[in-house]
Amino acid sequence: MVTEATEPGRKVRVDKWLWAARFFKTRSLAKAAIEGGKIQLQGQRVKVSKEIAVGDRLLIRQGWDEKEVIVRALSERRGPAPVARELYEESAQSAARRQHEAELRRAAGSNTPTHRPDKHERKLLNRLRRGGRPLLEDD
Repeated sequence: MVTEATEPGRKVRVDKWLWAARFFKTRSLAKAAIEGGKIQLQGQRVKVSKEIAVGDRLLIRQGWDEKEVIVRALSERRGPAPVARELYEESAQSAARRQHEAELRRAAGSNTPTHRPDKHERKLLNRLRRGGRPLLEDD
């Protein structure tokens, strides 16, 4: 599968490569990310039809994560995950930064409520949403 990358001077469209490297589940999702400015090639925004070559540096933003990868091989076909991982190499700095940010998010904890609000709590929330001051316990 990666053997098609051995031809010198060969290039592949960036949307096809992102799909083949399994960064996105479909090519249309890859296209939407590119058009939304989530993908950068050598620090510049890129168009869907832009062709990439081996050695190019991509910055890929997905959700909370931002990955900086170097293209190691080219493929237009989507293969198994182990083969897809051979298409790129994430920089050590990028991997360390992502891991550090994930630990910070985990340490911050979840701010989700433990239960549904009861009648009194709903009134307080509605009053806050409408811009009024909330009732305090001694009101």
